[in-house]
Amino acid sequence: MLRRFVMCRLLGIVSSEHTRFRFYLREAPRILASLSQQHPHGWGVAVHAANIGWRIEKKAMCAGEDADFHDLASESQGEILLAHVRKRTVGPFAQQNTHPFRRGRWVFAHNGTIDRVDLLRDSTSTARRAQIEGHTDSEHLFAFLLTHLDEAGVADTPADARTDAALQRATRAALAWPSLGSINFLLSGGDALYAFRSGRPLFMLERLPGDHVRAERRSAETGAVLETPWSSRRHAVIVASEQITDEPWSPIAEGTLLRISYSGGVKSATIGAGEPE
Repeated sequence: MLRRFVMCRLLGIVSSEHTRFRFYLREAPRILASLSQQHPHGWGVAVHAANIGWRIEKKAMCAGEDADFHDLASESQGEILLAHVRKRTVGPFAQQNTHPFRRGRWVFAHNGTIDRVDLLRDSTSTARRAQIEGHTDSEHLFAFLLTHLDEAGVADTPADARTDAALQRATRAALAWPSLGSINFLLSGGDALYAFRSGRPLFMLERLPGDHVRAERRSAETGAVLETPWSSRRHAVIVASEQITDEPWSPIAEGTLLRISYSGGVKSATIGAGEPE
């Protein structure tokens, strides 16, 4: 089967403090707006602030050509960011097919193409199938993951070891199916961000408290100084489909599920490689 390698792009950020996300959305060398020229079929930004909850904006337009995206990128701030630009492979160019998707407390975005949506559908509860509004393989993957959270009784509770275990079971089950396709995803309930890599690259960057070396950068295009204020206490982890800055990013290993939380300081944990049982 012909595999399609040009896909969507993901960006997730978890910060220990309330943070402005402007740099990673508007000013970094390889921002989503510039990547959207090759991924023009929609954009979405979800931001969670502890005192407000989720704010989600998305449109079926090219991010780089949409003033609304640039305005939102300038003002977005919170503790968790989940952003996506889409290159359509499954489902038409439409608002209901634009990531991220939301169900209750959970927000989700996917990178890749799933060739066997029927396998996901057959393993998804009737209730979660009924919630699917669009025509993408991605929304079916979201419903499949939520089914596992429902079965574990953790869909409406803060992330903990039970949530980790439910998502590990889901990813292992998915990887056990032959020829399923690529299932890179970001998933957040507002208190933690889960990242899973399978079939597409995914990278992680950790910014530490007092990281003065990275407090100032220059635009590769204009040479202008790009200020990225960083407090002496702030700690953050950034996950992205590609290395959007020239900093020391680390590739996430294939089949790895991560949980990144910000309560009590940012903590990242490898839940486990998702090898099929």
